[in-house]
Amino acid sequence: VSRDFLPRGSGIVTRRPLVLQLITAKTEYAEFLHCKGKKFTDFDEVRQEIEVETDRVTGMNKGISSIPINLRVYSPHVLSLTLIDLPGITKVPVGDQPPDIEQQIRDMIMQFISRENCLILAVTPANTDLANSDALKLAKEVDPQGLRTIGVITKLDLMDEGTDAREVLENKLLPLRRGYIGVVNRSQKDIDGKKDIKAALLAERKFFLSHPSYRHMADRMGTPYLQKVLNQQLTNHIRDTLPAFRSKLQSQLLSIEHEVEVYKNFRPEDPTRKTKALLQMVQQFSVDFEKRIEGSGDQVDTLELSGGAKINRIFHERFPFELVKMEFNEKELRREISYAIKNIHGIRQVLPHFPVCSHGTSLFTPDMAFEAIVKKQIVKLKGPCLKSVDLVMQELINTVKKCTKKLATYPRLCEETERIVAGYIREREEKTKDQMLLLIDIQVSYINTNHEDFIGFANAQQRSSQVNKSAVGNQVIRKGWLTINNIGIMKGGSKEYWFVLTAESLSWYKDDEEKEKKYMLPLDNLKVRDVEKSFMSSKHIFALFNTEQRNVYKDYRFLELACDSQEEVDSWKASLLRAGVYPDKSSTETEENGQADNFSMDPQLERQVETIRNLVDSYMSIINKCIRDLIPKTIMHLMINNVKEFINAELLAHLYSSEDQNTLMEESAEQAQRRDETLRMYQALKEALAIIGDISTSTVSTPAPPPVDDSWLQQARRSPPPSPSTPRRPTLNNPPTRPLSGRGPAPAIPSPGPQAGAPPVPFRPGALPPFPSAEGHGGPPQVPSRPSRAPPSVPR
Repeated sequence: VSRDFLPRGSGIVTRRPLVLQLITAKTEYAEFLHCKGKKFTDFDEVRQEIEVETDRVTGMNKGISSIPINLRVYSPHVLSLTLIDLPGITKVPVGDQPPDIEQQIRDMIMQFISRENCLILAVTPANTDLANSDALKLAKEVDPQGLRTIGVITKLDLMDEGTDAREVLENKLLPLRRGYIGVVNRSQKDIDGKKDIKAALLAERKFFLSHPSYRHMADRMGTPYLQKVLNQQLTNHIRDTLPAFRSKLQSQLLSIEHEVEVYKNFRPEDPTRKTKALLQMVQQFSVDFEKRIEGSGDQVDTLELSGGAKINRIFHERFPFELVKMEFNEKELRREISYAIKNIHGIRQVLPHFPVCSHGTSLFTPDMAFEAIVKKQIVKLKGPCLKSVDLVMQELINTVKKCTKKLATYPRLCEETERIVAGYIREREEKTKDQMLLLIDIQVSYINTNHEDFIGFANAQQRSSQVNKSAVGNQVIRKGWLTINNIGIMKGGSKEYWFVLTAESLSWYKDDEEKEKKYMLPLDNLKVRDVEKSFMSSKHIFALFNTEQRNVYKDYRFLELACDSQEEVDSWKASLLRAGVYPDKSSTETEENGQADNFSMDPQLERQVETIRNLVDSYMSIINKCIRDLIPKTIMHLMINNVKEFINAELLAHLYSSEDQNTLMEESAEQAQRRDETLRMYQALKEALAIIGDISTSTVSTPAPPPVDDSWLQQARRSPPPSPSTPRRPTLNNPPTRPLSGRGPAPAIPSPGPQAGAPPVPFRPGALPPFPSAEGHGGPPQVPSRPSRAPPSVPR
């Protein structure tokens, strides 16, 4: 960067990760992510801001934090790189640092260097034990192949006199796959003396050129070369990841292309833009509504039924279900019929039979009872009819809401469209309901007993005399669980069975699979009566018996059947009544606590009630068939088709008359921002793909260096290699011994001594013996025993 802006001092100075983005630009300035919009041109202020921001999060007493500081530096003197300055590992906590400070810093470092797209600069001072470098140890854990690790040796100018790090920098001693680069930074004295970066770079260059141990590789040393290597590695990484990156960019481009097509023709200064947009939006809304109702379209809902499909379900499933659900209460219906017959006769005696004319119309008044009952049942159909209108209305409004989502670009237009159309739907709802009520009233106004499907009084009376069996055949009337209550304990006791009631018999099975039939009881001459609930039983009981005093089931005169509730008992008794099993006269003499208006269901009245019941069934089936056909047609004509016509022909006029066009077509701020961001993203993706095309064809990348034996990183703690104390070259034919594990605290790499007269030693490939480890930093380095070798001044 050639600028001095990083904080310096004793102890731990970097207490938060610093993400430093270097960006090539024509002018030089810096920006912080936490100070958006503020440009720093004075780099002393940048240093102060780093210190202030660090203290703001970590405090003033050496605390640390993993929250990074993001800094961008724009300059013509930098290559585009992103660097991350991480805290050094502290082993002993000081100040406000927690006891596990070492583990916290380690986790923080691992969080960054574990990323595959990160190059690791393992910085180690030359005057410490390289074999026990914490930086190299951590790098080895996350990069065992050494493809992302570059060793950086600092403080080469501070090594002990007579020592150097030449063999390390030549990657012969303690080798790394990508080798080492030496740098010489400013000392604290230089910083205090205000030595600028340019002068420091010149001094570094002069040091490497003039030092006898490093001048032969001066072009591969120094901060500028390190910058160049990093840039080259970045280029290599980009080139390696280009295929996957290109595919990702292309998929992103395709995903927004459709949206961009809508925005491409956007011209805010065009005076006709709003008019065109309004026409297009209304037309699109009309098309979408039509498609959702008619069942076609490019946007098919796969999660639930909606639109026309749901309305179809209302017509053909929900509405018929509501009609069927409105079952007559058999007991109440028969009671109403009997009351109607008696009330119509008044004081006159009920004749034993209905006189019938040849044309099928009764000569006497029981047809009035039939009409009264039928009209009452027809009126009950109003509920299901009106409910079906409500369901269709709600689905139409939901469809409108889904269609208006495409108008979200213009909030006022969206709201107004939804309001106008929903209001019109509710208006049509009222008219449709009026028509429904009219249809029901039409059916009530005239009971057509001459309808071709109506059975007539004569057939109904004949059916009644046949105990209603010829009409239904052996049709299943009811199924369910019942308990046979009067079987003695010696014969198995009370037990629950699956009962099936048909028009001719009552059968029961072991279970509801109906595979093992236990018994079939014919219904001839059977009647039903109530049985008092016993003191110890929670069941409600009724009994079947034979009017001819015969046994009903085996040697039982009565078959007692038990249910869990009185409602179930009443329901079964009503079903038995439909099958021709009538209540016992003695059990029906007094009901409703002996009220005076109760009646006795004598056989004559039973036949009359059953006759009218058959007539009601026949006529209501005609009415139900007619209503099930007319109601969907009425809703379709008065609501759905009418709403579609309104949207096509009148919606635009209503929009123009409701508000000013400029207000309607006012774009939301969010939409404007989204449009701008989408267009910028689209342009950036296209430019990125173009740049990738150029890189892939013109960029030259360097291959990765071959692997080296870096097992010394795993063995350093067990047997640290000795550090050289003289500049003499070790014998190349004697490879070093490298233990397998352990990392220890830092060896000293000695400083070069005065060797001006010695010629440079030519580079030789091959492994070299390890450095000896300095046992103490205060005493002189010890010279280990070495194999015989040539003097350093004589080339071999």
